[in-house]
Amino acid sequence: MTFPLHRPRRLRRDASMRRLVRETELQKNDLVLPLFVRAGQKGYRKEIGSMPGVFQLSPDEIEREVVGAREDGVTSFILFGLPTAKDATGSEAWSPDGAVQQGLRVARKALPDATLIADVCLCEYTDHGHCGILEDRGTHVTVKNDATLPLLAKAAVSLAQAGADVIAPSDMMDGRVLAIRKALDEAGLHDHPILSYAVKYASGFYGPFRDAAESAPKKGDRATYQMDPANAREALREAQLDVDEGADMIMVKPALAYLDIIRRVKETTLVPLAAYNVSGEYSMIKAAAQKGWIDEQRVMLEVLTGIKRAGADIILTYFARDAAKRLG
Repeated sequence: MTFPLHRPRRLRRDASMRRLVRETELQKNDLVLPLFVRAGQKGYRKEIGSMPGVFQLSPDEIEREVVGAREDGVTSFILFGLPTAKDATGSEAWSPDGAVQQGLRVARKALPDATLIADVCLCEYTDHGHCGILEDRGTHVTVKNDATLPLLAKAAVSLAQAGADVIAPSDMMDGRVLAIRKALDEAGLHDHPILSYAVKYASGFYGPFRDAAESAPKKGDRATYQMDPANAREALREAQLDVDEGADMIMVKPALAYLDIIRRVKETTLVPLAAYNVSGEYSMIKAAAQKGWIDEQRVMLEVLTGIKRAGADIILTYFARDAAKRLG
């Protein structure tokens, strides 16, 4: 006999009961706030047109942002850089005075106990917008994998020395976790963990980020190094390869169209798992809310809870401050 013996609504009758039996609990400590640092200016704070509420910030403005975020309950940040100049190799990525290096020092001084994550990639720093050393074959362009690894390693060491607690390579070059781990260890930075963008898809959801970071490729696309959105088993292989190379944490990016991937990676690896609630996912909610079509705050928390329910331990999201305030 089922009904009326079994009545699932008994456990939904009021807010207190629902809290008591809730299976997934989103917490402020799960959240990481992305920040965009622009070098070479002071007092610079420019809202990104395709990402309402998100700004390009000069290093001095980083202090105001992280202190405000801390008051909201956010204590973890990931920094992306906009350099003063770009070149073929992205050399400002490892400059001691690079955008992220400056931002890290400011953030560390303002919040000594914060967790600061530094994204490691070259696309924001190269004049062609790709994530490594470019090879132009006329009919198409590709990135030279092995020639890019030493540059990523140099950037990782520079960022760790500038104050990053966690190094997060997002380039999707084969072997970059091992190259970075070796470089960090050789520099005496043994205690700096690596959060690898192990499963990063060639997604259409990155458009607003490329506005924010000014990192769109000038020619071609990133399909030769980022993953095919149709593939799932490949994600498990990529994740395990990075763990084997020394990744302390791994990431799936994007999140919403890849909740099944988050779940499968969670079930097959033993390291902490992050998911990136990316710019396009953020901007779609913002745009629909501005039209009055959805309740932004409610949908925001529903999305973030869904990402955690799928298996994410850590969520990178532009909603971090708003969500933290709602979570209390």
